[in-house]
Amino acid sequence: MFCDHCGRQVTGMETFCASCGKQVNPVSVATPGVGRVEGHVRMLGIFWLAYSTFRLMGGWFFSRFFTHWSGFWNPHIPFFIPGVLRGIGMILMASGVLGILAGWGLIDRQPWARALAIVLGFFVLLNFGIGTVLGIYTLWVLLPAESGQEYQRTARSI
Repeated sequence: MFCDHCGRQVTGMETFCASCGKQVNPVSVATPGVGRVEGHVRMLGIFWLAYSTFRLMGGWFFSRFFTHWSGFWNPHIPFFIPGVLRGIGMILMASGVLGILAGWGLIDRQPWARALAIVLGFFVLLNFGIGTVLGIYTLWVLLPAESGQEYQRTARSI
């Protein structure tokens, strides 16, 4: 650290410069750090967009493929199986749309996107593999109270 008046090097213990007698004001040279939310929210939004796009495509496949199933299946399969599989496809498509909204909202720093991503983060914890990783990452970035305050500071006002 140096005296801002005469330029003499001073130690951290000195309150006055020994050369010129001016009071030493500590000058911080460090730049302010980037918070957890600011450093990760864009990447988290991109991950949500990619993950949800694959869920949307899988749901579309399930709902379309099992609509006209008669030629592909064994006739001894119970009648309700295609309906159940189409229902799973619809759930996948709905969760894909919600995930795309969350990802877009996080990238665009919308105030509602944090809450939506946290709720979806809890749900995808049950999807073993990439869903669990995405859920943990989402909750790690967005769930703490400090993260909520930081997100509100950077969120766009409506």
